[in-house]
Amino acid sequence: MAVHRLELRGITKQYPGVLANDDVSLAVAPGEIHAVLGENGAGKSTLVKIVYGVIAPDAGEILWNGRPVRLRAPDDARALGIGMVFQHFQLFETLTVAQNVSLGLPAGRASRGDEASLASLIERYRLDLRPDAYVGDLSIGERQRVELLRALATRPQLLILDEPTSVLSFAARAALFSTLRQLASEGCSIVYISHKLAEIRDLCDRCTVLRAGRTVATVDPRSMSQEALATLMLGSAVNEIRVPASRAGGEPLLGVRGLSICAPPGQRVGLRDVSFELRAGEILGVAGMSGNGQGLLFSALSGEETGVPHDAIHLMGRPAGNLGPVERRALGLRAIPEERLGRGSVPDMGLDENVLLTLPAAQATRRGWLRRRHLVAAAARIIDRYGVKAVSPRTPARNLSGGNLQKFVVGRELEGAPRVLVAAQPTWGVDVGAAMRIREALIGLRHAGGAALIISEDIDELLAICDRVAVMAGGSLSPAMARDRLNAEILSRWMEGRWDHDPA
Repeated sequence: MAVHRLELRGITKQYPGVLANDDVSLAVAPGEIHAVLGENGAGKSTLVKIVYGVIAPDAGEILWNGRPVRLRAPDDARALGIGMVFQHFQLFETLTVAQNVSLGLPAGRASRGDEASLASLIERYRLDLRPDAYVGDLSIGERQRVELLRALATRPQLLILDEPTSVLSFAARAALFSTLRQLASEGCSIVYISHKLAEIRDLCDRCTVLRAGRTVATVDPRSMSQEALATLMLGSAVNEIRVPASRAGGEPLLGVRGLSICAPPGQRVGLRDVSFELRAGEILGVAGMSGNGQGLLFSALSGEETGVPHDAIHLMGRPAGNLGPVERRALGLRAIPEERLGRGSVPDMGLDENVLLTLPAAQATRRGWLRRRHLVAAAARIIDRYGVKAVSPRTPARNLSGGNLQKFVVGRELEGAPRVLVAAQPTWGVDVGAAMRIREALIGLRHAGGAALIISEDIDELLAICDRVAVMAGGSLSPAMARDRLNAEILSRWMEGRWDHDPA
């Protein structure tokens, strides 16, 4: 019998109030691409953190190339030849790409992190990074590529990827898949965590499904439909979302005219003469490859970016360019950033305290004192309505899985009854059931007469729920066209800045 590269036997991990892994077993062969599938909170991230030595199991056994091992820290895992790309990035923003890679290398292998060596890796795997760039100046998609580069620099025998394509463009995703297949053909084993069922069916040889911390089945995903995989993961069928037909929007709620912003220090793209209008009762999508100005557009709309001309942005008919986030929230704007941990939420604060971040002062306090019971009740409502898996409303944000934290942040902003919602990557890292719930909530906002601007690299999602879609490329914004006149091929062409070939 062939020896497995990695084998887990009876892995169990208990947290206060949560049994994250309950007697989980799986085996990964050399050169195999093995998916771990499960809804948010099913125990996937806990399991791979055990494999990487971040946390220790309470029970069970880990075998590496047929031999039992104990992994007390990530250094032990890296020494064996295990690399990992985390869902929440483990990067130092004040250091360069090369410095971040060097810090992740085992002792004695720092030469693999020099700029010349990294330039070769970057070119080979088409990661489109500069080794001397500072991580703090990079987009979220570029930071994910830094994580992948850091893992590849260790020349791993087993590579773990936790939601690696959440913010990658189609071209970058295709390049990643090509890289993973090449690594697998060379004997590297890959553990692949994703909620994108189509990706798993396209890429993976086998798939282990977790539900409520337990192993449900190990299957060949290529022989199963997406619907069958979703049912296996959730325990019930997922109803297809029903999107109302597009209609003419109502009154203008958000208007942008001739917005130009120079590229911030260290970034390559600013905004160039961006103009659009968002009306009541519509969802407008903004597509584009990471790093083309979407992040700067979000900051300008949310009020985080200073120095915006006052009349370049109109909110509810009022000039709002020089208003800060608090003033814009008072006018009815809510914003959901793509960085959910650290920007969308404070990691060490409880969910109840995170509600406080965007709650009007009149609702949060009474006679100068925080209304603690009110905050706990508000967090509990979000947990219940959006299916967030948390031990209690006071659970620290960092203790939630990525998908559950995303559901909480989205729910918190929607519970504020916004007239305008600006959301970046709203379903990033959430399972198919949670993504459906978030999309239904966005459509509900539209139906109630509100409006949403969705910034996303998921073209299928934009074409599914948006009334109109525009594309950002090189800091410029294309005309917005009705979704029934668009398809993935047209949008992919527009991502290269070639929308003049398809006049709106």
